[in-house]
Amino acid sequence: MKHATLTPSPWIVRWSHLPAADAAVLDVACGAGRHMQWFAQRGHAVTGVDRSPEAVDAAGRFGHAVLADIEAGPWPFAGQRFGAVVVTNYLWRPRLPDIVAAVATGGVLLYETFAMGNETVGKPSRPDFLLAPGELLAACAPLRVVAYEDGFLSGPERFVQRIAAVRPSGAAPARHPL
Repeated sequence: MKHATLTPSPWIVRWSHLPAADAAVLDVACGAGRHMQWFAQRGHAVTGVDRSPEAVDAAGRFGHAVLADIEAGPWPFAGQRFGAVVVTNYLWRPRLPDIVAAVATGGVLLYETFAMGNETVGKPSRPDFLLAPGELLAACAPLRVVAYEDGFLSGPERFVQRIAAVRPSGAAPARHPL
């Protein structure tokens, strides 16, 4: 199984205070449910989606797990919004607009995946699975970026882009003098 460990990503842990206490959380490509477990333990209603029946069975221990191939089939959450959407180690560019659209007003997107440069240290190494410089920022243009990183991490060695971004409520931000 892709995510045999249930240890959550440090990036997700770091920014998991952003969703409202009652926010429903969607974990895209959830694997065994490591992030579903993390948020369920904090009182969130969690939903995960994965194309692996074994992953969905494992993740179902933590919340509602949906079996769906989001690359070959329709987006199973059309019209639904979540207080938090979590994605780690997954990239399917045609779904980026659906993932961003699934973030409710006031909700948060926590996304971390491989970036260009990773081909020099391991897999994935195909450009199809590696974000180009600034690509995640561009995909999140409708959101307000809280944090963004693009670079190299060790333990294990990898190149990543990761973002924590919030969908604004539409109210004009307060103006503060510099």
